[in-house]
Amino acid sequence: MYVETNKTGGTALETSETPKATGYAVRASLIAALGGFLFGFETAVISGAEKTIQELWHLSSGWLGFTVASSLIGTVIGSIIAGIPAQRYGRKKVLTVIAFMYLLSAMGCAFTPVWSLFIMFRFIGGVAVGASSVVGPMYISEIAPAKIRGRLAGSFQVNIVTGILIAYLVNVLLRGVGDDAWRWMLGVMAVPALLFAILLRTIPESPRWLVLNNRDEEARAIFAKTGEHNALALIKEEHELSRHGTKESLFNGKYNKPILYAVLLAMFNQLSGINALIYYAPRIFEMAGFDKANAFQQSVYIGAANLLFTLIAMSVIDKFGRKKLLLIGAAGMIVFLALTAFAFNSPGGGGAAVIAYLIGFIAFFAFSQGAVIWVFISEIFPNSVRSQGGSLGSFTHWIMAALVSWTFPVIVEGSPKGGFYSFIFYSVMMLLSFIFIWRVMPETKGKSLEQIQKELGIQ
Repeated sequence: MYVETNKTGGTALETSETPKATGYAVRASLIAALGGFLFGFETAVISGAEKTIQELWHLSSGWLGFTVASSLIGTVIGSIIAGIPAQRYGRKKVLTVIAFMYLLSAMGCAFTPVWSLFIMFRFIGGVAVGASSVVGPMYISEIAPAKIRGRLAGSFQVNIVTGILIAYLVNVLLRGVGDDAWRWMLGVMAVPALLFAILLRTIPESPRWLVLNNRDEEARAIFAKTGEHNALALIKEEHELSRHGTKESLFNGKYNKPILYAVLLAMFNQLSGINALIYYAPRIFEMAGFDKANAFQQSVYIGAANLLFTLIAMSVIDKFGRKKLLLIGAAGMIVFLALTAFAFNSPGGGGAAVIAYLIGFIAFFAFSQGAVIWVFISEIFPNSVRSQGGSLGSFTHWIMAALVSWTFPVIVEGSPKGGFYSFIFYSVMMLLSFIFIWRVMPETKGKSLEQIQKELGIQ
């Protein structure tokens, strides 16, 4: 912003956002969103190592599912506990701790000689993922101006899918380096984790967290840097909305609507089967009839489509709105998941058709659920319970992810029609999600966080 002199000799704040102010908010948001890159990398990189790990430690399909899901168990814990320190100590400090947990997980998984320690370090990485999914979008939504909040909050998802794509590329490049290739795959994450920790030192604390903790002058200075010309009004409104302070409970009956929206959206996000594909992509393509080398390469196509359609969604999310993207995505996923199911039910496993159908599925997922979930959940809760609401949405998301990822290898190895049963179930779940989005979900595009809470009847 800049200051101009008025006719009475005083000053008035310019109401338009300057490029400098917008750039400040964008820079802080993108650094916070790097937690999403590590989230995506940690999630997907195991797909290149899971078969080697199964052979190395002689794991049954059930114990393999547990090994993969051990990270997801950590995400459940991380999503539950992250809101408490984020509310007490601030978003920035918690993000820094998360960065070092990613670093510890990468180094531990790369060097551990025994399965039990591998599980422990996978769990630590999962805690970091779960905490990231709460605190990263929360920080971004609180520092971003309303006009560009959808795109900036969506940058967290862009970083997730970029991390997934880079993980698949790393798996392809390192798969032939020897018996310890899987260790290199998992250890590479230490580099971006260290970079994330360093860059976090350069961003400010969330201004809305500062308001919640009665540090109004610090908050006003940050609002000014991010282009929020009505900083005083925002501070007053935040104090009114959070008048019960940090002691207010999420489950006091007043927040039933946003709780319902967050829980159901998070459930349907995972009941699409997205993490079955992300964690087991090479295995799925081997089921379709590809050899091991080609199965790894097909995973890269999935990652590239995921990134491309997430970027497209981010370019239109503030124009089209959250609800329209979700409806389009649900319709597309219903079709492509059903096609995938019937392909696996045919002789030979479907072959090249499975690639086309799964790319279609990932395109519609990325354009809708993938792009919207963290944006929407970070928007619908007021400041006083936003960390609790974010934790609830993330907890639900990761509980469902753990169930899907743990059971998928058991189902596909336990029945010749396991692939058909899995994907037809996911298709039916997307039909139910379409009905929920169409009939129940509100639209939040272009509204300040305070306005959204008022429209939801939260006073």
